[in-house]
Amino acid sequence: MFAKKLTAVRALCPEVEMVFIDAPHVLQPVDLPDPSEMGYFIGFDALPPKSEPQRGWWKTQNIHDAEGRKNISTGLEVTLMFLKDVLKEKKFDGVLGFSQGAVLAALLSGLLEKPQAYPKFLDDGKAPHPPFEFCISVAGYKPIDPLGASLLTPNYKTPTLHVIGHNDIIVTPEWSQSLIDVSLNARVEFHEGGHFVPTKTPWRRFLANYMRNPSDDTPGPNRIAAPIDEPVTPVLE
Repeated sequence: MFAKKLTAVRALCPEVEMVFIDAPHVLQPVDLPDPSEMGYFIGFDALPPKSEPQRGWWKTQNIHDAEGRKNISTGLEVTLMFLKDVLKEKKFDGVLGFSQGAVLAALLSGLLEKPQAYPKFLDDGKAPHPPFEFCISVAGYKPIDPLGASLLTPNYKTPTLHVIGHNDIIVTPEWSQSLIDVSLNARVEFHEGGHFVPTKTPWRRFLANYMRNPSDDTPGPNRIAAPIDEPVTPVLE
């Protein structure tokens, strides 16, 4: 589903191989967001086809104890072990995530910088993969879950492009600021929309250029001039 959403971006940078990974947890209706708890759940911008299950990187639970309410990301440890196996098989330059996936992208970036913070992630005392050269977080935020929060505390230094929607009511700009605050090498770009990956012509050109050379001073999407009828070649797989 995400691969289809990024077809236009991928068409502009065919030399960039993008590997789309299915989240390991199949979600049931009870796992989907409750509008009254949007501060603790993440929303979905679209539903998959009926033949495809809804998936998540973890399931969020709010637990009340003597110390108050705790936010627990159930299944996060399973996800990290799953991604550890993926990272052992292939070398990746960077990571891109949207919404819950944006949170995970930042967590993974932080974990690869200091893998000793989560010893289960190590193989013979070593990380399964070197730190990423870049991270793209679209509608991300710093998790409250104890494990997730610890991986980004006090901060992480992977160069990170934070893409935020001015009108996002699911992950608000104020909420995204919690991740920006712990990102030592942050670049922030805003779009005028809501909870989605912006793919209008200036944005797809910007994202394609950024992935080609994240260390370069790529002009922001508001500064990119592009032909109105720019041809786009679909990527068929």
